Amino acid sequence: MNYKKYAIVDLHLHLDGSLSAKSIIEVAKKENIKLPSFNEEELNRHLMVPDNCGSLNEYLERFSLPNLVLQTKEGLELCTLDLLERLKNDGLKYVEIRMAPQLSTAKGLTQEEVVETLIKTCKIAEKSGIFSNLILCMMRGKDNLKLNLETISIAKKFLGNGVVAMDLAGAEALFPNEMFDEEFKLINKLGIPLTIHAGEAAGASSVKSALKYGAVRIGHGIHSIEDDNVIKELAKRGVTLEVCPKSNLDTKTISKYEDLPLKEFIKKGVKISINTDDMTVSNTTLKQEYETLVKLGFSEENLREFALNSIKSSFASDKIKRYLLELIK
Repeated sequence: MNYKKYAIVDLHLHLDGSLSAKSIIEVAKKENIKLPSFNEEELNRHLMVPDNCGSLNEYLERFSLPNLVLQTKEGLELCTLDLLERLKNDGLKYVEIRMAPQLSTAKGLTQEEVVETLIKTCKIAEKSGIFSNLILCMMRGKDNLKLNLETISIAKKFLGNGVVAMDLAGAEALFPNEMFDEEFKLINKLGIPLTIHAGEAAGASSVKSALKYGAVRIGHGIHSIEDDNVIKELAKRGVTLEVCPKSNLDTKTISKYEDLPLKEFIKKGVKISINTDDMTVSNTTLKQEYETLVKLGFSEENLREFALNSIKSSFASDKIKRYLLELIK
């Protein structure tokens, strides 16, 4: 089975969780940033989670190091170009990169400057044959309202010009969706498409609230399987779950790949897309994610359907969607 031909679209990929050790070292040397090691193999031990990673919260600890090199325009551009080049070389044609601009302001950049830099960089990479858009993440936290509202304002300003949607990321179990009611209401008022991390570290109720707040896609959503009413609502609305198998294994959302309830979701009419989440932190690629599904017994028809779901539920333009659909055909 040629599963690789379906691994062309990644809808759920975090910039900071997908940086290469090479690009981190290059930026660190230019900007005099201290690292645990300037050897790629050694540095990867600090970037990738171990097999005994115990939870999402422990998984999230791996993001502080890569964020050190995402604080200048030069660092953002170098790391993003490197990521897009690696994705292109791995056969991807379209990716939606998520990042929280509020996490790249430690050295004086504004959130708007961060987003402008990334949009410019994505357009540069487009010339080499890989299309990309940005999903701007708000962050879960106790005192994030002001920063999150600023992110929403920037998303609205660049909507349709490099930015295609918004997300809420972070420690889901510690900071439930309901804490961000004001932000969600504003996003809906402004007409910004929304995908929310839900049903990963928290249960099906998190997915239920994400649907209430207008999410048209759900990040992960694995725990939806615990509530038939939530499953029925997902199927009824045609909401796609952005499933990231290796990440789910790393964060202990599942204890083994066989626990992924994908076949149950399929039977009940829930749309599934397959993604990487954090290529470096989880030491994975989209091809590897599809290969895992092959080993689990999914048919080529299943893989094709996952790829079609990714394309159709993407926030890409109709022109790009038609291009991607032709590739799958």
